Amino acid sequence: MKTDKLYYGAAYYEEYLPYDRIDKDFMMMNRAGINVIRIGESTWSTWEPVEGEFDFSLLKHMLDKALEYDLSVIVGTPTYAIPSWMAKKYPDILALTHNGQGLYGHRQNMDITNPDYLRHCEIIIRKMMEVIKDYKNVIGIQIDNETKPYDTCTKYAQDKFVKYMQGMYKDIEEMNREFGFNYWSNSIHRWEDFPDVRGTINGSLSAEYKYFQRTLVTDFFEWQKNIIREYIKDNVFITHNFDFGWKGFSFGLQPEVNQHDAAKSLDVAGCDIYHPTRNSLTGREISFCGAIAYSLKKDNYLVLETEAQGFAEWTPYEGQLRLQAYSHLAGGANSVMYWHWFSLHNAIETYWKGVLSHDFSENAVYKEACIVGNELKKYGDKLKNLKVKSEVAILVSNRALSGIDEFPIFGGLTYNDIVRKFYDCFYDINIFCDVLDSKDKESFKNYKLIVCPALYSATEEELNALKEYVKEGGTLVTGFKTGFSDEHLKVYHDTEPHILNEVIGAHYDQFTVPDGVCADNKELSNFMELLTADSADVIYPYENKHYDKYAAVTKNKYNDGFAYYVAANLADKTLTKVLKMALESAKIDLPNATFPVVIKSGINDYQKRITYIFNYSDDDVTLKEGVARGHEILTDKVYNGESVTIPMWSFLVLEEI
Repeated sequence: MKTDKLYYGAAYYEEYLPYDRIDKDFMMMNRAGINVIRIGESTWSTWEPVEGEFDFSLLKHMLDKALEYDLSVIVGTPTYAIPSWMAKKYPDILALTHNGQGLYGHRQNMDITNPDYLRHCEIIIRKMMEVIKDYKNVIGIQIDNETKPYDTCTKYAQDKFVKYMQGMYKDIEEMNREFGFNYWSNSIHRWEDFPDVRGTINGSLSAEYKYFQRTLVTDFFEWQKNIIREYIKDNVFITHNFDFGWKGFSFGLQPEVNQHDAAKSLDVAGCDIYHPTRNSLTGREISFCGAIAYSLKKDNYLVLETEAQGFAEWTPYEGQLRLQAYSHLAGGANSVMYWHWFSLHNAIETYWKGVLSHDFSENAVYKEACIVGNELKKYGDKLKNLKVKSEVAILVSNRALSGIDEFPIFGGLTYNDIVRKFYDCFYDINIFCDVLDSKDKESFKNYKLIVCPALYSATEEELNALKEYVKEGGTLVTGFKTGFSDEHLKVYHDTEPHILNEVIGAHYDQFTVPDGVCADNKELSNFMELLTADSADVIYPYENKHYDKYAAVTKNKYNDGFAYYVAANLADKTLTKVLKMALESAKIDLPNATFPVVIKSGINDYQKRITYIFNYSDDDVTLKEGVARGHEILTDKVYNGESVTIPMWSFLVLEEI
């Protein structure tokens, strides 16, 4: 979605303040160049303290004050944290999960299929919409907050699941065959005998229930959107703040939501990206998660949450807040918004610090935010609506993720670990990848190189589309665990990898855990397939006397294209070498810089190429001749390819001349 300006802002919660200071806060925001706040998503018990009794005075106060200080507002529906009276009156709203019955206290603890919950959601949404619909400074509505199915296994959810299965299988015996239910006498011969999914030992059924749970989120968004659209004008957008797979920070594909499906209800995708800082700031999480967000609508997205200070270990070095903000913009974001404006004085997130610390003073982070905000106010017109496009796509799949969850790889290697390894190796050599849903077969033709790591669960339609892609001249890099099972985790019973064995010119029928096995003189870990090259060339054999007849990496010419197969969990340096070979086959040139120098670019509204050159290191870096060319927007300097030094944690923003 195009915006008329870049949005720079923070979440703001007047209801959490220890005293009245909204005028002081909004004046500080004005000085910082902040032009948007995000409110409302955590406030159900404030707006409706007792069932049927509503008090939106604080909401109106924030909206009125925001209007006075020329601040735009994104309002969140407050449906992700239920009030205590609701849990007391309707105890079955609290989700029953694989871990048992939930208790009140946590947020996101409810069954989103519960009819009483949905009825009260509709009431509070409609009441809120009546209050805000005529405010001209409300630019967007955020549906819920980081929504998930919360592993709901209630009778409402499981009844829906049985109907979902009935919709797929008119013949119950066909379902038994497809899911292998005869194993351990798990066959189901009447729909009314369908067992509680929490007890299943069948990985196919377990994964299918996870897939079904993701559809609940998609349906929930569509339901809320239809209510909201009754009240708001066409120029008010609907969004959601998607989060990502978590490893102490935003890391990979979200396992609990099919974001590509859920985003169809939105006008613009939003996201929450949290990442390490200080010496661990690499930009990789910002880049990967931003690429997912951009892919959801194949358009610009909003960063609705990111850290200003956050955890104590995230307190940024000087210059990093500015570097991080522009890193988001370089990926196609049209906003940078902090969670949150001020640090809380009690409750569970007391030490997840905002822009302001607990004393509300003008600290170092605030002062740097002032620099960022006023730069964006001055130069943002050239940086907004950046169109980014890569010649490389990485395919991702929630079904493949669930498949590897159900049948884990030795040593705890996860689907997201594998995907991120491929992405990060590209990132470090300044090749940026679009992140494509594996079902999006129509888009394959738009890329010179497609990479599908660990596409464990894949339909024959998807695999045939990849086969056709290579046949017609594309370059494919596929990795171990690809094409092993169908969409229901039923292992294909012919030559592996299914359908693709002809494309890669190789096959395997055994796999194992490396034990003293190397490839490219580097020891392997976690997993290896004993790949036999048929028509393929062996790039790297296994270096071990027991396995040296097998290949770790192969390359095959198939019709007009090339296919590379990575049969093991390679060391990063070896994988990078393979990816460079694939780039050469695809006729994609390598940039003249590598990490910690990161180069990203896109086309702005004026059809000019904007190039960001970042230094993600604690030392100054000197660029080679020929790298920096263009008009540096923030300093008004012109670079003609001469060598230039970028200070630590800094960057250039170059507009083509």
